[in-house]
Amino acid sequence: MHTLADLAHWSFAGTALAVLGHPIKHSLSPPMHNAALAALARTQPAYATWRYFRFDVPPAELPRALELLHAKNFHGLNLTVPHKVLARDLVAAVDPAARPVGAVNTLRRTAAGWHGFNTDGYGLATALRETLRRDLRGADILLLGAGGAARGAAVECLQQGCRSLWIANRTASNLAALLAAVGPGAGPIPVRGFAPDAPPADFPAGAIVINATSAGLRDTDPAPIDLPRLPRPACVFDMIYNPPRTPLLRAAADLGLPVANGLAMLVHQGAKALEIWSGVPAAATAPAMHAALRPA
Repeated sequence: MHTLADLAHWSFAGTALAVLGHPIKHSLSPPMHNAALAALARTQPAYATWRYFRFDVPPAELPRALELLHAKNFHGLNLTVPHKVLARDLVAAVDPAARPVGAVNTLRRTAAGWHGFNTDGYGLATALRETLRRDLRGADILLLGAGGAARGAAVECLQQGCRSLWIANRTASNLAALLAAVGPGAGPIPVRGFAPDAPPADFPAGAIVINATSAGLRDTDPAPIDLPRLPRPACVFDMIYNPPRTPLLRAAADLGLPVANGLAMLVHQGAKALEIWSGVPAAATAPAMHAALRPA
């Protein structure tokens, strides 16, 4: 793990990539990406000099870190908590698809500065298809949470053409802010919010439930919603991948519902980032990334 101080004397002859976060010590992105790069290098020797690093960067140091990493010729960066929203106003350009999200998690170096992208939506949609055989298009979606992860998921659901989007969150002000942010881009798709302990009477059966809250990171956390109070959902997807079986997923499994955690989402958003940096299709590197994460 590196810090901003290490950049003062940084020297790396190959193509450098990195993830920035605070904290970052437990990030699985380095083993995931370096495994994919090693697999690519077996048939494409140019990738033998690519390496992926991690930097612990407090929020106050992010502007300076982005300047130094650009000056040190880092080719690409990933951003995790708490930098995705902060970096939005620090980059030279934002990909059109990322603008409605209001956050960037992938940066690519250009001569003018960093170009920002967001691969979380791709990761979510691809993970749902892979793990649960479900598509966002035409589906009723129940999204749990109203933070940055929820906003990215909401935008992806709407862009994919879901049938309806329901958002549940305990804090009414945060819920209202998210509804106001995504509502204008919904078009004819109905978007409604409610408190998790008061599901509306007309909530549809067969919805895809997506947890974008942090509830479940600790085993003592309560589930973010009481699933038996809902008309029977189609499946439950939790963005959390560690622990692999959260209270929400355990409750869903007890009801006999198909479930999946966020490990596949981590893989596919990472593979899409590598595609942005290298041009190699995400589908080609995702298997190596997934294989590296199992022991990690």
